[in-house]
Amino acid sequence: MISILLKRRKIMRTVLGFDSGTSNSVVAVIENGQPVVIANAEGARTTPSVVALRKDEYIVGQKAKNQRIVNAKNTISSVKRSMGTRTKINLEGKDHSPEEITAKVLQKLKVDAESYLGHEVKEAVITVPAYFDDSQRTAVKNAGEIAGLEVLRIINEPTAAALAYGLDKNTNENILVYDLGGGTFDVSILDIGDGVFEVKSTSGDTHLGGDDFDQKVYEYILSEMDEKVRKIVEKDPNARSRVMQESERVKIELSSSVEANVNLPFLTAIDNVPVHFELTITRAKFESLIEALVEKTKKSVDQALKDANMTIKDINQVVLVGGSTRVPLVVERLRSWIGKEPCKGVNPDEVVAIGAAIQGSILSGERNDIVLLDVTPLTLSIETLGGVSDSVISRNTTIPVSQTKVYSTAADNQPQVDIKVYQGERKMVEGNKMIGNFVLDGIIPAPRGVPQIEVVFDLDANGILNVSAKDKATGKSQSITITGNSSLTESVERRNGAEQTAYRAEKLLKEHRDKFEDELAEDLEDGIKAVRDNLDTENPEVLDQSVSELNDILMNAGEIVYKAAMEKQAADEAAKEAETSEAVVEDAE
Repeated sequence: MISILLKRRKIMRTVLGFDSGTSNSVVAVIENGQPVVIANAEGARTTPSVVALRKDEYIVGQKAKNQRIVNAKNTISSVKRSMGTRTKINLEGKDHSPEEITAKVLQKLKVDAESYLGHEVKEAVITVPAYFDDSQRTAVKNAGEIAGLEVLRIINEPTAAALAYGLDKNTNENILVYDLGGGTFDVSILDIGDGVFEVKSTSGDTHLGGDDFDQKVYEYILSEMDEKVRKIVEKDPNARSRVMQESERVKIELSSSVEANVNLPFLTAIDNVPVHFELTITRAKFESLIEALVEKTKKSVDQALKDANMTIKDINQVVLVGGSTRVPLVVERLRSWIGKEPCKGVNPDEVVAIGAAIQGSILSGERNDIVLLDVTPLTLSIETLGGVSDSVISRNTTIPVSQTKVYSTAADNQPQVDIKVYQGERKMVEGNKMIGNFVLDGIIPAPRGVPQIEVVFDLDANGILNVSAKDKATGKSQSITITGNSSLTESVERRNGAEQTAYRAEKLLKEHRDKFEDELAEDLEDGIKAVRDNLDTENPEVLDQSVSELNDILMNAGEIVYKAAMEKQAADEAAKEAETSEAVVEDAE
């Protein structure tokens, strides 16, 4: 009798790195110490950040982008610009938050990555524009959690790019990362060398990118149309979508050609007569359309240099990030501003995801030879008398950091103080964004200016801010932890969790149905249907119950799948052992 010892395969802790982009998203991982960009199920290394809903089926990526022309009303792109807001996106009559839409893209990338790796992955690092504020960062973290990920760290995109660029560099140098993506722009200056990546400054614009270039081309194309045709097109979502898609194509083509032809056959019809539209756009014309937008990025470059206490002469290398840096005018202007040829040694579409994967390997303990010192992008302050914003932690301060300031009362016998925390660069709070507030009461009656109120700001490496206030006389204190304002309500979060459970069950049933008896397969189908039917119920307990029942069925099904995998592994090892024994006998003979 042959005794076989079953050994569980040890799976290394894997952390995925996500570049959640405005136009395209990318996922990467570290394998055998090297970064790998994971291709999606369609074989592409980048996935369009486009989501569509068609007859209760969510379509994500290139498929969604392809059908946008015929389903423009129920297709959404560039949702990154709405992160951190309470914008509602209506698809097929259902309202979605920006987090939910972003989660669909992240979920697809997660599933494709798991298919490539051969096992489930929960942990992730997700990148954001360096100039994203508190609520925008929290929205991205929420999106990751909706997608079934444990978000270990939110990391700035330029910082991630610098990690990828400087991974194997042995020299000390100051680099300027110029990140112009589909919808956002960032510039960061870092000092790298000896495994230390120190961010000196960051600046940017969260509403400037390739989408704005597309919009300029779109507006120009419309301006060249007959007025009657233009009015029809502007009212027709599918026609508008065709023109916008053609605008994007023309922009891309003009990065390598001196002219591009706009060709829109059967764009619309007038009196039942088809209207075809054609136009030639030269690169010179395109550059004249976007020149002001490109020049606008120089303001952020100058600000970053100033905040880093550097001049152009101090910069050793310029690293380009984001697809929009392929536009010749961008490279030309940057070359003239900096006086150096930008680095072409990194792929601008993939470098951010690679950097996120490297950060993931640091957090997982796989790498311990890299130290990352990032900064807070925006000033953190409190409101003082007259609505004045008093800075406690200035922008571009290295994190983690703790700062303390002492304040007093503004009126005689004031019994309490209202601590209002703001984020932004304006001198008056009305121009900044309030991110949290709390009240410290029980102050001993005294003339104004006498009480001593100590306020402490603690900002950790994840960008989570703890604010505390203490009356020095009484020792009484109050505090608040600020992680950002979510646009998700409790009901939406419950619904998202239920959808995630149903999705996991569908995936398990699709991939392993042959291992289940008919009764179990039917239980899974019924459980999935019950959850889906209860998604819009007004009674949350009904939805929770259906999710709980489906989870119980999933547990049984998972046990069967695991048992089948172990039996197959045992059989494979037995067969291999038998082959080895036969080979030994043959050699002996």
